[in-house]
Amino acid sequence: MTRFLVCLILAAAVVGTTDAAQQQPVFRGTGDAVHVFVTVTDRDGRLVTTLAQGDFEVRDEGKPQPITIFDNSPQPIRLIVMLDVSGSMEGNLDLLRAASEELFSRLRRGDGARVGTFGRGVTISPTFTRDVAELRHALPDSIAPDAPTPLWRAIDDAMTAFGQERSERRVILVLSDGKDSGPLGFREKYVSQVEVIDRARNEDVMIYGIGMRSRARRPMAPGIGPGGLQAALLADLPDPDLARVAEESGGGYTEIRPSEDLAAAFARVADELHSQYLIGFAPPKRDGKVHEVEVRVGQRGLKPRSKKSYVAPRS
Repeated sequence: MTRFLVCLILAAAVVGTTDAAQQQPVFRGTGDAVHVFVTVTDRDGRLVTTLAQGDFEVRDEGKPQPITIFDNSPQPIRLIVMLDVSGSMEGNLDLLRAASEELFSRLRRGDGARVGTFGRGVTISPTFTRDVAELRHALPDSIAPDAPTPLWRAIDDAMTAFGQERSERRVILVLSDGKDSGPLGFREKYVSQVEVIDRARNEDVMIYGIGMRSRARRPMAPGIGPGGLQAALLADLPDPDLARVAEESGGGYTEIRPSEDLAAAFARVADELHSQYLIGFAPPKRDGKVHEVEVRVGQRGLKPRSKKSYVAPRS
């Protein structure tokens, strides 16, 4: 009789465990799976967060792959916010600070952020934190009117700041209003847009970009001749290559005009990061090469966005 009761209790425990597992939206696979974070929006640009694993298809070099990981719960992030403090951003300082504070207020338990600036140099706060007061203290309080825009070097330095730890989810948010101005000095290494894309792919970093029209307090001197006129007309436009960097890495890009709400754009990034799907699959080839990856959604009218490629592990 005692043996029968023990067996009955063990059987009930197994059934209960199975039922609980079926209620969880998390399906875990092997540790070497390729991780892809996916944002899904509808026709109106609203986030869609209620899809199931069966709604997705992932392809490697055009060939469908079995999904071994699926998780639609919010994932902790390590976020580095890189703020353009070049001279043309001088009139945007108050907006920049207010928008950053809105972003900080949306960090969740388990998240951590650092604040960086780029202008005459590139600086990044020393530690990840979600303490709003500490993050606010790292925000710029002035902008030099003659500071350049070392955009690609800033993103490259931000990727270095993550360190060697690869288990955490790493995201960079860049706010800039201008084109990359190149190295800050003759002895400084040149960093290109292509190198930024390659490194983000190799180190699995997601990059978001927000382009902003300039609101410099001092008018810029007009150029001389046709070339100078064209430069003057384009001087207040964000670098168009930032959008491609964001797209390739799976992040988003938004361009903000002076009359639009920068704080809302920052808040949108935070909300999106906490509403993404984690999908994983076993790499079909361990060749150490770059593979194209594509995520599709079966429901009509929905648009998935994710990174375009990854580097396969080597056997």
